[in-house]
Amino acid sequence: MNIVALIKQVPDTETQIKIAPDKKNIVKDDIKWIMNPYDEFGVEEALRTKEKFGGEVTVVGLGPKRVTEALRTALAMGADKAVLISDDLLEGSDSVATAKALCAALKEIPFDIIFTGQRGIDDDLGVVGQMVADMLGIPHVSLGIKVEVLSDEKKVKVHRPIEGQTVVIEAPMPVLITAQKGLNEPRYASLPGIMKAKKKPLLEKKLSDLGLNPSEFGEGGRKLKILELNPPPERKPGKKVEGETSQEKAANLAKLLHEEAKAI
Repeated sequence: MNIVALIKQVPDTETQIKIAPDKKNIVKDDIKWIMNPYDEFGVEEALRTKEKFGGEVTVVGLGPKRVTEALRTALAMGADKAVLISDDLLEGSDSVATAKALCAALKEIPFDIIFTGQRGIDDDLGVVGQMVADMLGIPHVSLGIKVEVLSDEKKVKVHRPIEGQTVVIEAPMPVLITAQKGLNEPRYASLPGIMKAKKKPLLEKKLSDLGLNPSEFGEGGRKLKILELNPPPERKPGKKVEGETSQEKAANLAKLLHEEAKAI
């Protein structure tokens, strides 16, 4: 079985994000970059599918040269090969352009299942996976928390959460599935895995290699325009509830909620 995992490199969740002077970008100096956590679920599920049904796992990433680090992490986890789409002309591309480039690369890779995270924790849009599936003309199921490949290896059953319940969706392969928290627990890369990853193939492609029109990428090709980035408003400092006894503290808390917070 041919399995593909799409990954994105994002700022570490503990990184302090600063808005650049142009108010349209973030300051990228001294940022620690990691694999998007939701994509980690996708890579893990790809590896588990391979372990059960055989085949190989290809990881595909898009972005500057530093994305190689995230791809190497996936290779160290157990993926077989990687493809990096990297081109200076991609800088500033939106989700549509990103999906278009990924789709072009995927057309050169055999696949039965494509896994990717349900969203990136940076832009938080959650649309690239669906657009890739649409451009490829294959079905997709979002927010998977359990994936079952049927015995004939021609269909999958995907469990996804809805309001207080779980819905099970069956789809034919090839299919794209976006991974949600709860799908699995991603493994750590072992030392032998890290050493093997250095020898695994990592192919780099530019837009011209994929036969794509550069004018559709970068800032000039954006369909979604960023007008301005602003930090969230600062929170007011918290207030400590005073009181000698628990009953007095409870009474004072109720008073604050009623008179100041207007919550009751």
